[in-house]
Amino acid sequence: MNTLSYKTLSVNKETAKKEWVVIDATDQVVGRLASKVAKLIRGKYKPTFTPHVDCGDNVILINADKVVFTGKKETDKVYTRYTGYPGGQRFNTPAELRKKNGGVEKMLRHAVKGMLPKGPLGRSLAQQPKTIDINQYK
Repeated sequence: MNTLSYKTLSVNKETAKKEWVVIDATDQVVGRLASKVAKLIRGKYKPTFTPHVDCGDNVILINADKVVFTGKKETDKVYTRYTGYPGGQRFNTPAELRKKNGGVEKMLRHAVKGMLPKGPLGRSLAQQPKTIDINQYK
């Protein structure tokens, strides 16, 4: 009787090969770019994709300030946040966020984070870079 000569391999945290990927975001549509970035972070493009393991790549976006929205989303889309105080609901449009320092980064993080799984796996997938003072190294 013929039997299969291969097995389904499940990747674990130690055997996952994570790479660094640099993406140029110039003239990319925000939602379409975010969905591709989320798939890269999740590892869905890899043949060794395992749903319950962080096997995706680390992504660096350059020229993020040159992303575009389709239609009238630049002025009509509204991002809502809450300060935690009564009456503390704040609203911003993408046009207003572009003027703020780090606003475009917040837009892209919001778009990508919404496309990642919720729960412990999604929180571990969300990259949490640490800022360092380069002057302390000699």
